[in-house]
Amino acid sequence: MNNAEHVGALIQNDAVTLGLLLLLLGGIFYTSNSTNPFFSKFYKVVPMLLLCYFLPSLLTTFNIVDGENSNLYFVASRYLLPASLVLLTLSINLKEVFKLGSKALIMFFTGTLGVIIGGPLAILIASAISPNLVGGAGPEAVWRGLTTIAGSWIGGGANQAAMYEIFKPSDHLYSIMITVDVIVAEVWMAFLLIGVGKSHRIDKFFKADASSVETLQKSMHDFSQRIARIPSTIDLMVILAIGLGVTGLAHLVADFIAPYIEVHAVYLKKFSLTSKFFWLIILATTAGIGLSFTKLRNYEGAGASKVGTIFIYVLVATIGMKMDITKIFDNIGLFAVGAIWMAIHVILMILVAKAIKAPFFFLAVGSKANIGGAASAPVVAAAFHPSLAPVGVLLAVLGYALGTYGAWLCGLIMQVVAQ
Repeated sequence: MNNAEHVGALIQNDAVTLGLLLLLLGGIFYTSNSTNPFFSKFYKVVPMLLLCYFLPSLLTTFNIVDGENSNLYFVASRYLLPASLVLLTLSINLKEVFKLGSKALIMFFTGTLGVIIGGPLAILIASAISPNLVGGAGPEAVWRGLTTIAGSWIGGGANQAAMYEIFKPSDHLYSIMITVDVIVAEVWMAFLLIGVGKSHRIDKFFKADASSVETLQKSMHDFSQRIARIPSTIDLMVILAIGLGVTGLAHLVADFIAPYIEVHAVYLKKFSLTSKFFWLIILATTAGIGLSFTKLRNYEGAGASKVGTIFIYVLVATIGMKMDITKIFDNIGLFAVGAIWMAIHVILMILVAKAIKAPFFFLAVGSKANIGGAASAPVVAAAFHPSLAPVGVLLAVLGYALGTYGAWLCGLIMQVVAQ
């Protein structure tokens, strides 16, 4: 999407745009809790979270706001996301998380493998149908652009940017790939969210024992209930101080570590260790886990995770705002490649989940920890139950750590099959 396309956007003031996004979120949350028969039936079919992505995208699609040039996503991803990770992990019980066993990790690594092999297979399938679709030479070679999707789908934005630097697709191709990445990933997100409401039936199909997930959910919920209190102004101010204070400190440390590694250990670049955003996420999550061993953990009773969840939903709305769904029709062939790639990932996830009898929770969170990272995995986990959000956070951090290396490997294979 180029800048000229949104010169005529009705609203270009970010303050007005933020107000619109919060009005949409407020309306969605209010109606989702309504006793009105229409809304009760509507939200049984359409997940609330899906609307939080979709409705903001309509603002961009109909040229009401300039989603491409707005700074709201940058602010939400750099300030609110790390703060939410701190507040969501503040109440985590690591002992209970470890009791989830190996199936959570198996599903996560299956998701990673699905992306690594899915890209090359999608190129082979697409080239058999339409050879010109995945062709191109030099910076316009389609496989170069696809490596940026691999970075995003194994890790996140930092890994995607790393692939852009390593394989150097043209800016035009890169912008198309960002659109393919976002829209294909959000379509899969929609299916996962619909599946959350049918998770018990899916678990029966997988013959899965979800007791470990339910035990963790009950343990963290019981802890929240045990320390619950009506939050005072002081409580809320301390919660904001914890979340945003740690975020500020994480920025300070990341601004030192990333450039230092880039100068003194450049070979670590393929692991995203030269990315400030990578360090920001790692430091915020690590700090949240560290604080969960202190008395600050009791601020969960005053609503720490609720504040963190609000931050996440604002981020979700800004992600949705970046989508222009009409772009599907501009590059329908490349969207087909992305859809084939995603289908391979999904089929592999389902086959492995069925084979190891993994609960749908592990499939959904394991997939989104790859495809979506820290911005999506905790949201999907929280859709099962708010107390499960930290599981998504931890797996997403693992995705960031592996993302650049896995995407780099995927890129090399795609280069070979595209010849």
